[in-house]
Amino acid sequence: MSVLPSYADVVAAADRIAPYIRRTPMMQHPALDAAVGATVLIKPEPLQRTGSFKLRGATNAALRLPEAARAGGIVTHSSGNHGQAVACAAAALGMPATVAMPSDAPGLKVRATKRWGAEVVPFDRHGVDRDDLARGLAAERGATVIPPFDHPDVIAGQGTLVLELLEDAAAEGLTLDTLAVCTGGGGLLGGCSLVMAERLPGAKVWAVEPEGWDDYGQSLRAGSRIANDGKGPGLCDALLSKQPGEMTFAVNQPRVEGGVFVTQDEVFAAMRFAFEHLKIVVEPGGSVALAAVLAGKVKGEVIGVVVSGGNADPAIFAQALAAG
Repeated sequence: MSVLPSYADVVAAADRIAPYIRRTPMMQHPALDAAVGATVLIKPEPLQRTGSFKLRGATNAALRLPEAARAGGIVTHSSGNHGQAVACAAAALGMPATVAMPSDAPGLKVRATKRWGAEVVPFDRHGVDRDDLARGLAAERGATVIPPFDHPDVIAGQGTLVLELLEDAAAEGLTLDTLAVCTGGGGLLGGCSLVMAERLPGAKVWAVEPEGWDDYGQSLRAGSRIANDGKGPGLCDALLSKQPGEMTFAVNQPRVEGGVFVTQDEVFAAMRFAFEHLKIVVEPGGSVALAAVLAGKVKGEVIGVVVSGGNADPAIFAQALAAG
């Protein structure tokens, strides 16, 4: 395992990626505060250039590549959001990108990845080891693999969104005591927990996962990395990681309070709430932290909520709205 990222790495990443990403705003709404019974501060990464927080980590990792490695380009595997981010970062830096995507990935995400200029290689989510596939593609192309979460530069880049959130909260005279984070492999959670442990060590950070894919919560309770069976509902495609990353778990275990999971009904309710009140489109995986707060599974007085992505499949989004 490589050297773990630090808070200083997150601060450095914020300066490094600033010209390439969008500084998303902090959002509040009285209806949200009333529904939760607390002050809730939303970090809306659907407003990011590629529609999710993933651009932060991918851009930081790409910028950290040695000049000699850039000609070969970047390879990754992704259900969609990280793939778009890698493709966007590569395009900005004049590098080729190849993205291995599950054959059942939402068409919206596949098309968006291609629009950024990446080559998309489909694979069977249940029959192919995605890490082995990415390594093989990289070897064929003389490229560098930037994984979705278990990489120090990726983790550091993701943490930059919490630096922004804390700065915006302070400008309003607010201090978070709780942070809810959408969690798959744990890269976003890792970046967030590094910042929170340094800046607000008394605050609680919660991992939020979809029902049937709560390997991070189980792992935090067990004190070691637990794998789920990979057979849970596939609604939250952005969060379908079978096991916490080795590096992300080393970062998160001492810094994260615990994990909770949310149901499909709770996810749909959060998607509707965000659309009706916050006026943002949120994909299922991007809504789980908000879902947990609305359902009372994560509590606090001043709660930060990372809404991590908005690349919603139109049919799924319509289903969420109709469910209300």
